[in-house]
Amino acid sequence: MKTNESLIEMLINKQVLKFGSFKLNSGRISPYFFNLGAIDDGTSFHELGLAYARKIHDEQFTCDVLFGPAYKGIPIAVSTAIGLTDFGRNISVAYNRKEAKDHGEGGRLIGAKLEGKVILIDDVLTSGKAIKESAELILKAGASIEGVVIALDRKERTKSEKSAVMELREELDAPVHGLVSIDDVIGYLQDKKSADGYELVLEKIIEYRSNFCVD
Repeated sequence: MKTNESLIEMLINKQVLKFGSFKLNSGRISPYFFNLGAIDDGTSFHELGLAYARKIHDEQFTCDVLFGPAYKGIPIAVSTAIGLTDFGRNISVAYNRKEAKDHGEGGRLIGAKLEGKVILIDDVLTSGKAIKESAELILKAGASIEGVVIALDRKERTKSEKSAVMELREELDAPVHGLVSIDDVIGYLQDKKSADGYELVLEKIIEYRSNFCVD
């Protein structure tokens, strides 16, 4: 089984990728929803972390720190750091609190010091707002952004008629990569539609992609 196919299958089995009718922050009604918060066991985190690590390795990213935005990005970044040890790389991890503490060590940042080259790790990019806020934290700390890796690129069209990934790539002047895209999901469903009853789901996702996504 191909790597992308195996990953998509795990995401569907773990209910990370769900099919139905879901209202997004944009107000659009999507026939699918993606939530990495549904990952809740060691085997799945291991597979996910290896997928992120493989992408970082394949894209030949160099970095000093992985940054995982609170809250979903934190376990993803940790899993990725563990996965990177399979490629002979020992990378530090940093993450943030939603709100600064006013006791103890205080502050919003936890873990490794944000310095040198940082890769920002997150789950999905729809509008890009959350990742842009994380990017501001990284740059404010004096580090640079080597790149961004997300699990799913929805390829959603924004007001600028570009995708959120395209906009973020231009704004950060850094590469932005998804482990899989909505096109990979469509390809997977096309291969499986007869055996697993995905015909109607596939039809709705293709229609949604045609109406709201970029090529």
